[in-house]
Amino acid sequence: MPASPLDLLVVAPHPDDAEISVGGTILKALADGKSVGVVDLTDGEPTPHGTPQRRAKETTAATEVLGLTWRHQLGLPNRSLVDDLDARAKLAGVFRQTRPSVILSPFAEDAHPDHVAATRLINDARFWAKLSKTDLPGEPFHPPRILYYFSVHLRIVEQASFVVDVSEHFERKLEAIRCYESQVIEGRSTEFPTVFDDLRGRARYWGWTIGVGYAEPLHSREPIHGDVFSV
Repeated sequence: MPASPLDLLVVAPHPDDAEISVGGTILKALADGKSVGVVDLTDGEPTPHGTPQRRAKETTAATEVLGLTWRHQLGLPNRSLVDDLDARAKLAGVFRQTRPSVILSPFAEDAHPDHVAATRLINDARFWAKLSKTDLPGEPFHPPRILYYFSVHLRIVEQASFVVDVSEHFERKLEAIRCYESQVIEGRSTEFPTVFDDLRGRARYWGWTIGVGYAEPLHSREPIHGDVFSV
């Protein structure tokens, strides 16, 4: 676990979800001097071109590109992720030990069952993390803020609560994503539009909404004010 509490903890259903969805936000937060961690709920396997060993190497490479403070893989089952009591306890333990000021979670509306399950799991583990008289590691802690990023497989326009300017960090975000060759390069079409064309187009759209080059959208279910997420 990190030596001191994290400012920002991104919870990702699979390796590469954090980079694809909020890689720019992560880089911006780090550039602003914040401590940022990622917990990957699963190893993401099986996939057509990946293996657990290869995915681990890709994740290590992407982590180095981002310069993360801390990263951990929780070891929950890919393709059958559920919000059961064991998974909830494991994630609540991570929250108690990392003590993040802000959690970033996948948005609940998606076609991918793991992403939908992850959202419920994260919300429930956040509540469990504050419980006393348990055998969970660490001291009771209730993460004060949870925000939702959009890692969606539906062709929808997301309803953002606010948008983060990642213009200065966008190319490095793409560099981190390219580390996941088994997922975003091998077996993918090289004709326009590629995966990276889509990523650039979406980030450009959100940048347009706030008058900057590139941006990433986030959602909050609770009221927010100006200084709650100063990345």
